[in-house]
Amino acid sequence: MIAVIDFGSQYTQLIARRVRECKVYSEIYSCFIEADRLRGRQLEGIILSGGPGSVYQTRIARFRKFFELDVPVLGICYGMQLAAEIFGGKVKHGKKHEYGHAGLNTSRSLIFKGIDKSFNVWMSHGDRVIKVPVSSKIIASTASTSIAAFQFKRFYGLQFHPEVHHTRYGIKIIKNFLYQICQARPNWSMKKFVDQQIGSIRNQVGNKKVICALSGGVDSTVAAALTAKAIGNNLIGVFVDNGLLRYREREEVYRSLKSRINLRVIDARRRFLARLAGVIDPEKKRKIIGHEFIKIFEKEARRIQGANYLVQGTLYPDVIESGQGVGPSVVIKSHHNVGGLPKRMDLQIIEPLRSLFKDEVRKLGYVLNLPNRFVERKPFPGPGLAVRIIGAVNEKRIESLRSAERILQEEARQLNIYPRIWQIFAVLLPLRSVGVMGDKRTYDHVIALRAVESEDGMTADWVRLPKAFLSRLSNRITNEVKGINRVVFDITSKPPATIEWE
Repeated sequence: MIAVIDFGSQYTQLIARRVRECKVYSEIYSCFIEADRLRGRQLEGIILSGGPGSVYQTRIARFRKFFELDVPVLGICYGMQLAAEIFGGKVKHGKKHEYGHAGLNTSRSLIFKGIDKSFNVWMSHGDRVIKVPVSSKIIASTASTSIAAFQFKRFYGLQFHPEVHHTRYGIKIIKNFLYQICQARPNWSMKKFVDQQIGSIRNQVGNKKVICALSGGVDSTVAAALTAKAIGNNLIGVFVDNGLLRYREREEVYRSLKSRINLRVIDARRRFLARLAGVIDPEKKRKIIGHEFIKIFEKEARRIQGANYLVQGTLYPDVIESGQGVGPSVVIKSHHNVGGLPKRMDLQIIEPLRSLFKDEVRKLGYVLNLPNRFVERKPFPGPGLAVRIIGAVNEKRIESLRSAERILQEEARQLNIYPRIWQIFAVLLPLRSVGVMGDKRTYDHVIALRAVESEDGMTADWVRLPKAFLSRLSNRITNEVKGINRVVFDITSKPPATIEWE
């Protein structure tokens, strides 16, 4: 396998995913892991991720261990700078930063085998290597960076990011490292991931009962199906109606899953709305919802003899944005099922999808033979409409948003481009604007529409929806949803925005 060492980059899991796309198994480890733990694995190579730190501001000698495991090492961005500084080179903060596209010029090296000598790459750095270690070979440069890649013994350092789509030959470069340099064999698949997770779940759970938090979305459904494959009837699904669901979500989930899994439906609408009364801050909303979910699951577990485990459909983007990745990272927003969990719990958490992105989960759903209608559902946040209502949450505002969302989904499904849209949803804003209806003045609320396309949810661009579609939506929402007199369309990418507003 290939070990991906996390130094806090937002792209660490993307690196691991690219390796798996090349059919080579990969695992992510913290940069603080003891070297002996890695020696016990069948390592074929190591990839050092980027990161937000500077090598001249940290104690980097402790990371020499990654170069002493007798396998090839690829350093990306911070990983390249780390090797340069450890082996006698020099890194400093440059006056010119490189963010975005850059033209790369390469010289002969196995890492660039079969690739054009000049091509576009994606840069994201302020620090730069200004001196390479003795006996190193500089193998690439850009107009503003004379050392954009270098080779030192069995180490290959890249200042750019081959894992992102913006780098033209990124996958080819990764394949060269895996196949040419590490001599790794392309024999890993999602089927093997299923087999590994089944074994892991069985070893962890044994013959005990397990409850699964079901929302009806693709993540929790796939997590449930995978766990059921491991432990069969010992899995009990719990679906909580928190009053923050989409139109007729409760009925649809029950009808679709009751024959597939031992399913319990809990009506907790009043409970959640009472806890959310007057709460404005989105982080508080998420954490309140996360805590209430856990309390309900713990109560249900006490009714089931021997139920000590809770399965969640947590994905890696949830973990990254909650600041709880493998290595050092920052909080972007606390997902209710990660940062929103209480510190002390009666249940042990099982998260079989924790290392996957959304598109990988969809692939896994197909491997598990789940119906297309589940696998292809658009993502819906665990906290539900609470984080699509900006400001206070109450029944009236929920009903307004739910009605607008129903209209949006009815219309969106008619679009030819609907399958490639990652998410399309409505947001209720805490604004009122003057309008006129039937010759009367109104002072009502605003709905914002958002539609994005993405591969994995970590980055996204807004979808150029047809004008006729937007016009029809605006007309239907303002005519059919009481209290809404204005509709706007969000045209912000991620970054700088996130996909959800809160």
